[in-house]
Amino acid sequence: MSAEPILAGAPWLISGGTARVLQLLGADGEEARVVGGAVRNALLELAPGDIDIATTALPEEVVRRAKAAGIKSVPTGIEHGTITLVIDGHPYEVTTLREDTETFGRKAKVAFGRDWVKDAERRDFTMNGLSVDATGVVYDYVGGIADARARRVRFIGDPDQRIAEDYLRILRFFRIHAAFGAGEPDRDGYLACIRGRAGLASLSAERVRMEMLKLLVAGGASAAVLAMAEGGLLQALTGGVVYTGPLATMVAIERALGLPASSTRRLAALTVAVTEDAKRVATRLRLSNAEAKALDSMGHRWWRFATKDEANARRLLYRLGAERYHDRVLLGWARAASDVHSSRWRALAELPQRWTAPKFPLRAADFIARGMAEGPALGHVLTLAEDAWLAADFPLEEAALASIADQAAARVSRERKT
Repeated sequence: MSAEPILAGAPWLISGGTARVLQLLGADGEEARVVGGAVRNALLELAPGDIDIATTALPEEVVRRAKAAGIKSVPTGIEHGTITLVIDGHPYEVTTLREDTETFGRKAKVAFGRDWVKDAERRDFTMNGLSVDATGVVYDYVGGIADARARRVRFIGDPDQRIAEDYLRILRFFRIHAAFGAGEPDRDGYLACIRGRAGLASLSAERVRMEMLKLLVAGGASAAVLAMAEGGLLQALTGGVVYTGPLATMVAIERALGLPASSTRRLAALTVAVTEDAKRVATRLRLSNAEAKALDSMGHRWWRFATKDEANARRLLYRLGAERYHDRVLLGWARAASDVHSSRWRALAELPQRWTAPKFPLRAADFIARGMAEGPALGHVLTLAEDAWLAADFPLEEAALASIADQAAARVSRERKT
């Protein structure tokens, strides 16, 4: 074990809600420390993110002390010893020290205790097994400091045992590596993931979705997903062919354009060649309605962008709206295996920044004035006129609009007579 004051003076430890919780639960014979990802992030000079706190105090004592201090407490996972304290609107998850007595994923049975070593040893990866007290002393019982500094994601103890306890750790291994690792994944961990891949079938779609979407936006997503594919770990999750090349291209395109990483765009690049793929993936991963619709839209005839000029692109932008248009262009670009610095594709992708589609200027009244009666025919003539207006490249001059309206009305009249 090592204990080093390497985070002494860290602002997030010595002031604010974190300091208040540590002081509240670290007095009168009890101890409290920040654990897990926040400590790892601080060692890597990243923002701490969510603050998780472990304590020797039992859950009922945590609630009692919080009430006495005027702090709201919420029993978010009391059967596992977890209470959420809310300070100034910010949640702090507090969990009593514990060890697993039976392990089967999220339904593990735990026993509360006061042993920090056992609490660390039940965690997944060494860099997540660290804890820090209010003075900035970091406690390392599993070799996490060295692994964090080397950006090496390594299972605590026997990788096969850790994975068998919860098969979601296979996805977490690649997700944490993509976010915080460097180089090739730890070999022992990687081989254990391959050995345990059959267990992925036991995971709920919701848990898989959560990890996959987080993985896809991590800095090392392309390499991590490629390693998963080479280990035969992806097809069981997506139920179909995966395309690691387009994913890597999509990542490069987003970076070239200065765009934030999009989990939905990247998922489409990885899994969607046609709309049927989008429907399958949405079902397999239980995507939200918004995510499913975005995936379906991207998969719809994205290949047409390979031959579209800007006039045709403007019409599609009008039909789809800026967000749907933009995502479909980027999927077409990623699947075209084109240069990520292609000026043609960049121009198509940046069209919404240069041009805003006007509103269709003709209205029902324009056709009623031409003798059209209200009813289905009126809707039909508006559709014909809008198509003609788009084909004419969005004219707004009165003469051009009158001509479009006259021709559409005349066509509907002829159709009704035949």
